[in-house]
Formats: sequence, structure tokens, C-alpha cells
Amino acid sequence: MKRAAQALAMLLCVGSLYVGLTVFEVWRVGRTQSTAQVDAVVVMGAAQYDGVPSPLLKARLMHALDLWKQKVAPRIVLTGGNKPGDRFTEASASAIFLRQQGVPQEDLLQESASRSTYEALRNVRNLVTTDSNFAGIEHIVIVTDPYHALRARLTAQEWGFDASTSSTLDSPIARNSAIKKHVKEGAGIAVARFIGFGNLWKITG
Repeated sequence: MKRAAQALAMLLCVGSLYVGLTVFEVWRVGRTQSTAQVDAVVVMGAAQYDGVPSPLLKARLMHALDLWKQKVAPRIVLTGGNKPGDRFTEASASAIFLRQQGVPQEDLLQESASRSTYEALRNVRNLVTTDSNFAGIEHIVIVTDPYHALRARLTAQEWGFDASTSSTLDSPIARNSAIKKHVKEGAGIAVARFIGFGNLWKITG
């Protein structure tokens, strides 16, 4: 019993250290600002209100707009579906907003069926192989909030993309909320590295 207790204590210690290191990695990657030229900027979806981006989504779109203006990529891929009854998807609301900022329609691509990070990047991968508008998109930079950047990048890599990240600089999620999300992301990624992001998505939705 004593040896079992010692083994359990050691396991818990190692597990806690591993999760802690992953949380630190979440924090570090969330401060990455890649400006290397890629095939497309991919914006992870967030809430929209009848065609108007939420503050969270707007911050991501403004950052993607800056990257597009810097010619980091010629195209912007907008992701995100809708809830039952919504007139707009997250992707379509994002497209409307960016067109209002002067981005031509032909530079905007939409993935409008996803409800999660995993689904969004899986669907984009499928569109690359089935939709000529998405042809050639392999090197991407993902725009999202700092706490979300590492999971999005690793998920994209699991789907075969050469992915980097450029996180929003003015996310409305800050302080205690941001800390909680960093810890939650770190724990989830720690598990996903053993079971895969697809299996984690099946378990947690």
C-alpha cells in the first residue's frame, strides 16, 4: 500500500508538472505574431449577433485585416457556422464585416458549417481537396485569441496544414477570465497529445 501510494503521488506530481508546462506553452504560443508569407489567413469563428460580429470576433477580424494589408496572405478564410434560427453564420457575418473594411469578395473564403475548432479545420481541409476556390491552401497563419492559439495550431497540424499563429493583440478576454482559459486549454491539450484532438472533440464536443 505504501509503494502504491508513493507511485500514485509520483504520477500526480509528474502529471501536474506536465500540465503546468503545457499551460506555459499555451501562454508562450499565444504571444506569437507570425508575419511570414502564407497561402491564407484562417480566422477562427466566434459569436455573431444577427450579422454583426461580437467584440471577440471583431478583434480577430481586425487582426486578420491587418495581416491581409501587410500582404501576409492573399486570401482570408473565415470559419464558423450558426445556431438554429440564426440568419447568419459566423463566417458570413465575418465576410460582411471585412467587405465593409474594403476587402474584395474574391479574397474571402468561407467555411460555414463548423461548431468547433476541430470541425472548422477539418472542414477547411476537406474544402482544399474538393473546392477549387480553396486549392493550394497548405501554409496558413491562424488568427484567434492568445489562449486558443496553441490548440488551433496543433489541430491544424493534425489535419496536415503547415500552420503558424498570429494572436489578437486586443482580445476582450483578459485578466482572470484569460487565466482560467489558459489553464483549461493547457489541461485539454495535455490530454489531446495522448488521445488526439479528434478523440478529445468527440468526448468534450
